Formats: sequence, C-alpha cells, structure tokens
Amino acid sequence: MLGLWGMECVAEMTKVAQQKGSDPLLWAVQMYSNLNSAGESLPSLQLAEFLVSYICWDNNVPILWKFLEKALTLQIVPPMLLLALLSVRVIPCRHVQPAAYRLYLELVKRHAFELKSQINRPDYQKVMKSIDAVLHLSNIFGMPQSEPGILVVEFIFSIVWQLLDASLDDEGLLEFTPDKKSRWATLYHDMELDRHDNYSEQRTEHHEKLQNANTLMAVEMIGQFLQDKISSRLLYLARQNLPAHWLSFTQRLQLLGANSLALRKSRTLSPEALLQLTSDSCMVLSRECKTNSQKKFQTVMSFEYLSSSASLCHGASHSALWIPLDLVLEDSMDGYQVSATSAIETISGLIKTLRAINGTSWHDTFLGLWLATLRLVQRERDPIDGPMPHLETRLCMLLCIIPLVVGDLIEEEEERTPVDEKDNGPTGCWKEKKVAGKCRDDLVSSLQVLGDYQSLLTPPQPVLAAANQAAAKAMLFVSGITIGSAYFDCLNMTEMPVDCSGNMRHLIVEACIARNLLDTSAYLWPGYVNGRINQIPQCMPAQVPGWSSFMKGTPLTSVMVNALVSSPATSLAELEKIFEIAIEGSEDEKISAAAILCGASLICGWNIQEHTVHFILRLLSPPVPAENTEGNNYLINYAPILNVLFVGIASVDCVQIFSLHGLVPQLACSLMPICEVFGSCVPNISWTLTSGEEISAHAVFSNAFILLLKLWRFNRPPLEYGIGDVPTVGSQLTPEYLLLVRNSHLMSAGNIHKDRNRRRLSEIASLSSPNSVFVDSFPKLKVWYRQHQACIASTLSGLVHGTPFHQIVEGLLNMMFRKINRGSQTTITSGSSSSSGPANEDASIGPKLPAWDILEAIPFVVDAALTACAHGRLSPRELATGLKDLADFLPASLATIISYFSAEVTRGVWKPVFMNGTDWPSPAANLLNVEGQIRKILAATGVDVPSLASGFPIFMTLNFIYFLKS
Repeated sequence: MLGLWGMECVAEMTKVAQQKGSDPLLWAVQMYSNLNSAGESLPSLQLAEFLVSYICWDNNVPILWKFLEKALTLQIVPPMLLLALLSVRVIPCRHVQPAAYRLYLELVKRHAFELKSQINRPDYQKVMKSIDAVLHLSNIFGMPQSEPGILVVEFIFSIVWQLLDASLDDEGLLEFTPDKKSRWATLYHDMELDRHDNYSEQRTEHHEKLQNANTLMAVEMIGQFLQDKISSRLLYLARQNLPAHWLSFTQRLQLLGANSLALRKSRTLSPEALLQLTSDSCMVLSRECKTNSQKKFQTVMSFEYLSSSASLCHGASHSALWIPLDLVLEDSMDGYQVSATSAIETISGLIKTLRAINGTSWHDTFLGLWLATLRLVQRERDPIDGPMPHLETRLCMLLCIIPLVVGDLIEEEEERTPVDEKDNGPTGCWKEKKVAGKCRDDLVSSLQVLGDYQSLLTPPQPVLAAANQAAAKAMLFVSGITIGSAYFDCLNMTEMPVDCSGNMRHLIVEACIARNLLDTSAYLWPGYVNGRINQIPQCMPAQVPGWSSFMKGTPLTSVMVNALVSSPATSLAELEKIFEIAIEGSEDEKISAAAILCGASLICGWNIQEHTVHFILRLLSPPVPAENTEGNNYLINYAPILNVLFVGIASVDCVQIFSLHGLVPQLACSLMPICEVFGSCVPNISWTLTSGEEISAHAVFSNAFILLLKLWRFNRPPLEYGIGDVPTVGSQLTPEYLLLVRNSHLMSAGNIHKDRNRRRLSEIASLSSPNSVFVDSFPKLKVWYRQHQACIASTLSGLVHGTPFHQIVEGLLNMMFRKINRGSQTTITSGSSSSSGPANEDASIGPKLPAWDILEAIPFVVDAALTACAHGRLSPRELATGLKDLADFLPASLATIISYFSAEVTRGVWKPVFMNGTDWPSPAANLLNVEGQIRKILAATGVDVPSLASGFPIFMTLNFIYFLKS
C-alpha cells in the first residue's frame, strides 16, 4: 500500500508531467517503474482512485485523460475499478461534461468486454471488493454474499443499468418510469456536488451535439452488452438470480426501445432487435443453443471469439464472417502458380470489403485476421510431399505479410480522417485519439485477446527456439535488464532461472514492434511473460560468431559466413552492411554476402524479410557501368554472385515468398536480361569459384532460365485453354504481362503513392531499373517464347535439310544417342532428313553452341527421337537415357521437353507402348495397387471412375519419370 508520502510523490510527478506536457507513455513507464520500486502491487488500486479524483473535475484536460489511457494500457490501474470510479463521477455530470462522458463510454467499450483476462488476475478478489465499496453493489442488489463471482455479475449489470438510466434521462423518458428517477440517484447524490456547472454559453451548441452523439453511443453499447458472448451470459445470470431487479431493468429497456429517438438513428441496432435481445427465447439461445452451433462450426474453423454487432445473439459464430479470408490465405499457398499481385494488396482489399459488409470493429477485424493466419500455419503440421510451399511460406504470411497489411490499414485509416489541430478543448483528446490512435489501440486489444487462444498459439517445432527467445527478450525487458543482441546469439533457454516458454503471439508481437506498430509496452501486458529475473545467466557472447560480432567488425570467415547464413538478421542495419559488402567487397566477399542474404534472413527473417527480398532484387540488377557500350554484356562479370542468388532463391518456398511480396514482376524483369546475355554465350566461358567449383555459361543460364519459368505456368497445353471455365491464353501470366505489371510500379502519380505497399513496389522497381522494360528488349527470349507458343498450339514444321539449324538438331541427336550409335549403324529421322553412321567421339562433349540455339532446336530433337521410338528404332529405355543426357548437358532444356510432351499428350497421335519387362521392370503391379487406392478413396464420394487404359503414351510412363528424377 502506498502511504501518504507515496501518494504525494505520485501527485507531484503527475502535476509536473502535466505542466511540461510530457509524453503519456513516458509518464506511464516512469509511474510503473516508481510504483514497482516502491513495492506497490500492480495494478494499483490507490493510483486508480487518485487519477479519477484528480481529473474530476479540477484537471479535466486532454493530457490527463491520455495519462489515464496509458495507465490502462500498461495495466498500472485495474480497468474494472477505474470504470466503476468513473461511472459515479462522470455519468451524473454528463450534461455539463459531455466530452468526459464520451471518453468514459470509449473506455467502457474498450475494457468492459475483456473480462476474461481481468478475472484471471491474482488481485481479482481485492479489485471486486473495491468495486463493491464504490458502487455499493451488495446493498443495492441485496445479495448477502460478496463473492467475486457474484460481484462481477452485479458490476456488469450495474454498468448497463447506469447507461440505460442515463439514456432514458437524456431523452426525457426517465419520468415515465415507476420510480421517476434513476436507480442510481442516491449513489450519485454526493458526487454531483463536485461537478463544474460554469461552462461557456458559446459552447452550448457544441455540447448539445456531443450529448446527442453520446446518447446514441450509450444506447448502442447497451445492445453490445446484450450481444457479447461473455457479458450476455453474465446478464443471463443476473436475470436468473435477481428477478425483481431484472424485471425493473427490462421495463425500462422496453420504454427505451419503444420511444427512443436516438435508437431510431442507429445504423447497428433497431428497436426491435434491442427488445428481442432481452426476450426469454433469445436469452436462452444466447446461453445454450449458440454454444451448440459454435461447437459444430468449431470442427471446421477451430476457434470462436467474441461476437459483435454483425452476429447479434444468434446464428453462426462471428468466425464465419472470415471464411473468405481463410480461402484466400490457403489459395495463396498454391505453389503451382505464383501471383503477380502482392498478397498485401489482395488481403488489404479483402479485409476492407469484409469489414464494410459485416460492420465489424477494427478490434474484431484484426483478431479475425490473426486467427485466420494462425490456422493457416497450424494446417501445415503434417505437410505433404511435392512442389508445394511448406511452413516457411505460411510463417512468412503470418509474421511478415500480415503485419505489413495491418500497417497499411492503420496508415490509411489515420490519413483518411486527419486530426483537427485547432480544437484545444476537452474534446481535443478524444478527437486525436479516435483519429490517430483508435485503429492502433484496437490492434493492441486484439493482440491482448489473442493470448486466450492457446491451441492456435502452439509454435511448430522449427520455430520453437525463436518463440522462446522472443519470450526471454520480453522477460529481460520487464526485469529491467538491458542486453545487446550478442547475448541472444549464445543464450540457452535452459540457463534462464524462470520458464521462458514462448508461443506464436510472442513472434507476432516482435514482428509488429519491428514495424513500429507496437512499442515495448507490449511486454507489460498481463500474462505476456511468466515472471521476472534478478540477474542474467552467465555466458560468453564475445566468443560466439554471429550478427553482433559481425557488426563489430569481425571479418567474413567461413565460420562467420556459416553462422550468418543459418541465423536471420535482426535489424535493417545488419542487412545494409551485408548488402554493402555484396556491392563493394572482394569477389569472395560478394559471393559470401549473396549466400547470407539468401539464407535464414530470407527464409525466417520475418522482421526484416521485406528488406531482404529488396536487397536480393537489387543484386540481381547490377548497375550499368558508365563506360558500357555493349548492351547487357557487363552482366558476364557478375556471373558468380548471380549464380549464387539463382540457386539461393530457387526453392518453391523462396519463389512463393517473392510472390507474396508482389515482387514476381520485378524478379522476372531482373532475370530476362541475364537470360538474354548468358543464353547467347558459348559454353567455353566459365568461372572458377574459391571452393574449386567451376560453373559454365550454360549452368548460369539454366539456373536463371528455370527460375524465370517458375514465375508463370509456361507449359499449359492448349486443351486447358478451351475447356470449361479456364481463362483464355491472354489472361494467363505471360512475360509481357509480368513486364507490364512491373512497369506500372514505376508510376509516380499521387494516387499510387498514397498506398504504402505501392510505394514499396515503386521504390524497388525504380532502384533496379528506372525505365520501362518490354519483351522486345530481349530478342532471343522473344524468339524462344514465340516458338514455345507455336509448339503448344500445333505440330512441328519448317525444319529444312542442310541448313545450320538442321545441323544443330543432328548434333544434339548424335550426342544423345552416341552410346547406341558407337560401333553400329543407326538411323534417326529428324524432320525430312536422317542422321546415320557412327557418331563422332567429339560429340560426347556436346556441341559448343549458345543455349538459345540449343533450346530452339530441342522440340525438333525430341520429335525426331519420339518418332524413332514409335517406329522401333529406339527402345523406351534408350529414349529416356537420351533425354536424360540432353538435360544433363543443358538443364534448361528440361523445360522445353516438358512443354513439348505436355502439348503432344493432348493430341492423341502417339500409340500406347507396353512395358515388356526386359528393358526395365513393368510398373503394372504398382499401377494396379495405386488404382485400387484411388478407387477406394473416391468410392466414399460416390464417384465412379473407369479403369485405367492398358497402355500409355511412351513419353508418359512412370518409369520415364522416375528415370529423369534419378
């Protein structure tokens, strides 16, 4: 307990802060520290009483209300006690202090519905006794027991009843009640003596407008109490155990519903709905039937949370409103097709649409967004094999994309209604808070409530250590221990004297803090940390290689590089230093820096991931030298570092991360000139890395080209373009479309730069290349793409015997089937000519041709080989072996092979081939087993599937696919 001296210090500290106009958060943090040092248990009951008495009414100024709000945010004062104290001070003075009444209503709206976290606190019983002393609940309701559970029911009942009587009085209806006065008139009697009646006549009109708005808000809040899941159940208990009081309450509510003018102006609550909320059927439904409905729905959605005006008192859980969001999030995980549009833009637009349709608050909107994304992560507990994004992409969505979405929504909301700086009256605090802070405060409240969903917050095993570290960081902050990042490089959770088990909320909060959506006051939330420690565990951070030692100047040795590749950067400054080395360092340092950027900082550096992808794209677009006169040939000098980047971001998860950030168009724009240059190089150009590995121009081109092809579904056969609801060719992702989207990011119109996500994309595009780029700038790529489209659309034609192009086809066929030709006479027809005779031994090395020339010839090569196999000149095994050799010679050729086969399988011109069991084991037994399993699965759905054909096109056998994979 604070003594007289302690309260004098609190009062003096508050007065000084008020006079200086100190930052409310700074005042709250200092108050927290001083009270904690003085041994005062927090939240402090005495501080709550002091603040209310200090404000009402000698110091009713905006900054004091801000102090009060920050004290609530940091849990320095108990919310329920503060609402009780304010109710008996503010409600009777609401006509002369309408701004204070509005602030009170906002505090009720924000804190009266968060009972669960407040009831679970250890000081809950003491707080409820103090509330009883303030509101005289035991005397008014006549309950002999003063148990906390009974008092909390009476407290909620009293808050709603006070709002009801105040609304009746404001509309001149109170005199029509049996008592003709408020149920709380006696309680208010002494408090009214303190009010200030001498307000300016010039403000009367303004006050009247504010009073009318307050009445409407109070009426709507009564409906919200009757709808809310928790408070409606408490009111149901009041109905069951306080029948006489409930009867009086419902009579007054019916009077309000039948005669209230404010209620008829409400957009969220009708008179009929208000009366229905207190009916017998609705109260029973709210308590029983709604629970059964939620249980059924919970099997699909796995969560439920507080209802809002959108769900009223019946029907499905409020979570049903966010099913479209679940579908969009899951669809964004489709690894078979990337998107040219940023997930930030898609989700932001959907959120705004759903919020407008459902009429949800920002609190419910943010909570629904977090829960939907947490479900997305939890669905990856048992991932399937295949080219599908896994946990890393889902964590990117939760810990990077969604915080960026939230940041964009908050910024847009704050810019939409600017603060009126001319208003310095008592309402100035409310206006500023509503405009600049309401949306952000709802983010805070949503994250506080998120802690109640423990089943969704369990971290997957790969991120358990990161979650524990985030929890330890918060615990050290709360304990007043300041440490550097070097400490975390070597921190072992087993060394901590207190349990530092973290969960997904700790990672979400860290992601929000990193983007300035929250501050470190979040560490002080109730239940966020498990306790405090007095001293830090002993360790030797200076001996551990990591980001902290790197920032202090430790060189990039192999040990250091491995450490930085395996652990994500923790700040933008660390990334900037690595990027600087990748630009200005030695050749070895550049390669190491590129590998570091493509390591853990890209995959799991969620707090800085948007910066990581930005730096990678800048490295993929090296600056053009001032003396450059040979087009894009300067790129050849960057081959080693570019190849490291291609390999580093080639995985499905990495490509999908770029897609989520909306950077696929820019990535394609960076890759096209690289493919153009290296695809035009002869393969005798090579580079030797420090590891001794040698890479050729073909290898660099293949890595870049295959990565480029992953950015659109290049191999969709013509059958898919004309059947069912599949869009036409023109609407599919194409190189032209990707470049057009990228060029649109360069637009500098003002309406574009109002969108923070568009600003990010514009900045990245302009830094990589300030000019628009078109496919015509890459003639070799354009020729290949036109041939690719023609190959898909129709059969091959146009190969002329004796031309240089025909010789390339012949050379590739000889290389593929050299083992067959060696020592024997074999003929393989290519178009209108044939290749016969013993193969040249030099062909085993492969033709010394640029990659683009080889890709142009491959469709004719594959067609000739397939024709030879169909006519018995090649066995299926020899065909597969030859194709594998071709893919080994130029890995990029695999894309054209797949494209050709995908098109041919739709034409049905090739006869089936039967496995003879000699060249390789027949897959018949396995195929029958697979068919049986498929039939068993589909039988449950009532689908009848015909038997598989007895033969398969020779290029579609399972053995061939297996052989290529090997």
